[in-house]
Amino acid sequence: MLSLHDAWTWDFWLADTGHEYHAFFLRASRALSNPDARHFRASVGHAVSKDLRRWKLLPDALVRSEHPGFDDIATWTGSVVQGPDGVWHNYYTGISTEESGLVQRIGMATSTDLIRWERRPDFTILSADPRWYEKLGQSSWGNEAWRDPYVFPDPDNNGWHMFVTARAQTGIDDDRGVVGHLHSDDLITWTTLPPLSLPGAGFGVVEVPQVAVIDGKAVLLFSCGYPDLAASKRDTGERGGIWAVVADNPLGPFDLTQAYLLTNSSLYAGRLAQDRMGNPVLLAFHNYDKSGLFVGGMSDPLPLKWDIGGHLVLAARSRSFGPCSARQLAMAG
Repeated sequence: MLSLHDAWTWDFWLADTGHEYHAFFLRASRALSNPDARHFRASVGHAVSKDLRRWKLLPDALVRSEHPGFDDIATWTGSVVQGPDGVWHNYYTGISTEESGLVQRIGMATSTDLIRWERRPDFTILSADPRWYEKLGQSSWGNEAWRDPYVFPDPDNNGWHMFVTARAQTGIDDDRGVVGHLHSDDLITWTTLPPLSLPGAGFGVVEVPQVAVIDGKAVLLFSCGYPDLAASKRDTGERGGIWAVVADNPLGPFDLTQAYLLTNSSLYAGRLAQDRMGNPVLLAFHNYDKSGLFVGGMSDPLPLKWDIGGHLVLAARSRSFGPCSARQLAMAG
């Protein structure tokens, strides 16, 4: 597992070179004392592994920019892809002092070696398009959601797609979470498109969306915890966690009313990956322990399978499924 003595770590995203796995993860100093303060102090850490279990810490990938900047408070969750020219593109979320961190936007940095990253001045910072997506102040929701980009190539080689955590302009205030959608031909210029799901499925936000095709079946993964569930779901006793929904196509549409829990709330921000044997696995960060305290740290890979009902599920209950103990809060070497 990946966890640090001196820093809380949580959301992460992966890049696979075929020889090594690179993890980029949110980190904030434990000297803050209150883990809830980590969000406004987040930078992007970096580690590398051969097997998704033992990680070597590398220099941080990104820190907040100088004022004024779209990310001059903190850098949040992102996605890394390699372009056809071999250059790596790291799309990430930023929050700014201009709106006291209440508006989320997406920027991009590039690298040739996954180590040294430079923000791209020719990249237009992406924000929620008011044609389809909620802007700050259009509901009682406390922020403008436009974060957690997930970028992947079009299945028919027609450019690139980006999924984002977004909210629709219509519906009950706490039930507007949707999968935002953008398209690009060149990884630089992006066109915003309508969402790939409808509001009203019980989610205030659809966090860290990721789509994958496993054994020929498309599945969307996302996270939503108790505080961001619609009242209609909370009233049923639902606590949230990592959700999955099977689709006919990796580009949706996604019927979020059919979403089911892949894990409970002890894990969050799940990521699908393949181990070196080609098997599908899930990684996630350890969320809250049984006493309600934040834990942090990335889990070991959890094997996945399709059940007889056509749902992607955990193949076996792993010891890394639950929160780690204080003794485990060490960097795996």
